[in-house]
Amino acid sequence: MRWQKQEQIAAIPMRVVGPVKIISTEVTGDVPLPLATLESPLWPSTHRGARVCTQAGGIRATLLDERMTRSVLVEADAVADVHHVAQDIQQQKEALQAVISESSRFARLLAIHSQIVGSLLYLRFELLTGDAAGHNMATLASDRMLAWILTRYPKLRYVSISGNVCADKKVSAVNGLLGRGKNVVAEVTISAELCQQFLKTTPAKIVDLNIKKNLIGSIVSGGLRTANAHFANMLLGFYLATGQDVANIVEGSQGMVYADKRGEDLYFSVTLPNLIVGAVGNGKTLTFVQENLRLLGCHEKREPGYNARRLAIIAAAAVLCGELSLLAAQTQPGELMRSHLKLERKSKESRRG
Repeated sequence: MRWQKQEQIAAIPMRVVGPVKIISTEVTGDVPLPLATLESPLWPSTHRGARVCTQAGGIRATLLDERMTRSVLVEADAVADVHHVAQDIQQQKEALQAVISESSRFARLLAIHSQIVGSLLYLRFELLTGDAAGHNMATLASDRMLAWILTRYPKLRYVSISGNVCADKKVSAVNGLLGRGKNVVAEVTISAELCQQFLKTTPAKIVDLNIKKNLIGSIVSGGLRTANAHFANMLLGFYLATGQDVANIVEGSQGMVYADKRGEDLYFSVTLPNLIVGAVGNGKTLTFVQENLRLLGCHEKREPGYNARRLAIIAAAAVLCGELSLLAAQTQPGELMRSHLKLERKSKESRRG
């Protein structure tokens, strides 16, 4: 079978839900949430979450950190040789930044982490990449730094431009600990009255379910730095709608829900330490993507990095809305399946019509 060279377009249904009120440094006001998905119940569910959060005063969101990573792998004949490099390279950040600047005016080296296994040396570079998600920018910068390193330390030999400690599109602990992409926390406080009116449940039931399902259930299943019901659903919908590399939902969905009953109110938050999004780069030239980026206010010329940070904040808000709504549904026996059957039946009937 020959490789099909002609490009085709795969059409995925997309809707805009919300808007949801967001309060943060990068976003203040009511923001629509475009989601492209084949799971049609995701739209009304996320919309319900957006409605109750807006009625409650809005989602507060904070971007804690941002960086893109690439790990390179080199080796030597003895551990002493790689140990010397791991120590010395920490003093070479200015020289390495000069190497990076020859090929990029946005990439900035933040940190270098090393891991030694026998005579193997894994070097994990962490960089700021402006408004781009930064995969290619980080790889190009790492490629240039790797060439410089092999010249400076002649006892080293090349193994790979990627040593898997990045860790790119794989479940890992390192990304949650050291960061990859945008680290965002989104939170909301909802009264018991609003919980009953919009979510048909109580703060106590949501807190209890989060403990027994998301926290204990994830421990029982062997989940790695993850405690959530379905972050991946909202991330996939949002990533497709905004032209992201959707494979990054692997590390992106490694996030946690924290719910607490405060007085009679519900405090509900989502923590996403590995949100990998960009407002420029590959996938952003598609017409519908550009329209969605404009809709989200992430298409204007601002200081480097602002649009990507804004996009990450909105993505986290979308995740919170969908997660809250699903957990509320699961506190009631049979509600989840009833809603799926009802909505999917309507979807089939509308397609026939």
